[in-house]
Amino acid sequence: MAKVIITILIILVLILVVLYFVGRKLQKKQAEQEAQIEAAKQTVTMLIIDKKKLKLKDAGLPAAVLEQTPKYMRRAKFPIVKAKIGPQIMSLICDASIFDIVPVKKEVKATISGIYITDVKGIRGKLNTAPAKKKGKFRSWVDRMQEKAGAKPLK
Repeated sequence: MAKVIITILIILVLILVVLYFVGRKLQKKQAEQEAQIEAAKQTVTMLIIDKKKLKLKDAGLPAAVLEQTPKYMRRAKFPIVKAKIGPQIMSLICDASIFDIVPVKKEVKATISGIYITDVKGIRGKLNTAPAKKKGKFRSWVDRMQEKAGAKPLK
């Protein structure tokens, strides 16, 4: 029985070590990509026509983008923004963190890097912030119980 437990512990430690090194490698790769995005970014005025979450093959992106995308990512849905930049209408990939605040049918100043939108600022007035997420049933129940007990709700 003790040999089985020791064997399982050794296997778990090996898995954790492998995950640690793989994580460090991926973290370095992401840092390099962020540096490339920062180096190539530029601010552009654009009119947002439409925004949707689409698969890459349905998004109308250039064929080179489809070829460079890993096979496991081709079926995933990406936040795609169709925008008019100058006289040209383009499909761009938007950062998932700002996709909710991108306004439709409004002119914005956007920071882009290639076909990737990294930041959006309104030209005329403020952009609407993303709506707050609804609380789950359990969270609202806990808040009600805390109010009844006279405790302050947790943030």
